[in-house]
Amino acid sequence: MVTPQKRFAFFLPALYGAGAERVLLNLAAGLTRRGYAVDLVLAQSEGAFLSQIPDLVRLVELKKRRYKAFRTLSTLPALVSYLESVKPDALLSVMYANIVAVWARRLAGLPQHVIVSEHNTFARRNQSAPKWYSLIMPRLVKKFYPWANNIIAVSEGVAEDLAQAIGIARSHIQVIYNPIVTPELQAKAAMPLEDPWFEPGEPPVILAVGRLTAQKDFGTLLQAFARVRRTRPLHLLILGEGEQRNALEKLVVQLGVQQDVRMPGFVPNPYPYMAQAAIFILSSRWEGLPTVLVEALYCGAPLIATNCPSGPREILQNGRFGRLVPVEDSLALASAIEATLNSPGPPLPRESWAPFELETVVNQYESTLLGSS
Repeated sequence: MVTPQKRFAFFLPALYGAGAERVLLNLAAGLTRRGYAVDLVLAQSEGAFLSQIPDLVRLVELKKRRYKAFRTLSTLPALVSYLESVKPDALLSVMYANIVAVWARRLAGLPQHVIVSEHNTFARRNQSAPKWYSLIMPRLVKKFYPWANNIIAVSEGVAEDLAQAIGIARSHIQVIYNPIVTPELQAKAAMPLEDPWFEPGEPPVILAVGRLTAQKDFGTLLQAFARVRRTRPLHLLILGEGEQRNALEKLVVQLGVQQDVRMPGFVPNPYPYMAQAAIFILSSRWEGLPTVLVEALYCGAPLIATNCPSGPREILQNGRFGRLVPVEDSLALASAIEATLNSPGPPLPRESWAPFELETVVNQYESTLLGSS
């Protein structure tokens, strides 16, 4: 007897160039390779990662309203209709889409397995959100997350933060690391890099990758870089786009390092840069499980990360695989840059990235999506 193909649906607002979106694309690719059907259900079909949807994954765009702030919420009727017509075996949602996902399953009156996932520290993200959001969302999460069959956090830090922030028992939250080390990452990291800054004889290049937002705190990185640059030749390359571009460009001029800093925007394949950078730096104020830090770890760059909540300490195993510095401390970051340039350390062993390999993580998600864990 042939077992009918099972279908999983991933629900999220869009495919902007952030870590959570990339994680779901990796997970979708891994599941399709195992013979599952995967629907990528978007509130709106837009974002830098649209071109990276795996070939076997079906894109479903829901109807939406013009107002971006309520775009995901406005898809509730369309998501209910999708669930009623397609009847996927499981629905996995991410952060801002989680409440809508559990509501839709309840309204559809169907027995789909629903999993909500948190990719960032809930309390810290809530602090930086608009006031109306920070007042309403904790109440909604506390009331409606228990409607889900599973609650997944991408790190121990995210799980503990969520449990404390909204009063959910820690035992009710499952930790599954993100599927970051994939065959695609391995192939892309091996591609040649054509960039004049990486030619022989050029100064060392410090690399950072991420959206130009307050969360990533590239301002502190720029200040630390400028301090080190006074004493030695050095370049800084920041790959990413975001609303803080103008402010960061002004800071570059104020610090007088415009000849040594480049911010070329979003780059689809940052991995050859990671493989050849003198240092990779994560300067974030907060994270969940920073994908780029694991990617840089696999690519072999010496690492510096803020000891922010949460993820870097877990990934770097309390400093074993890279230097940890306090958040928003340009002096400490500058000192770590100097120390790493002077002593980058030996290549990291496979065990440093093994927990984030695709097959390891897909095994865990497969079990959860099938309702067996």
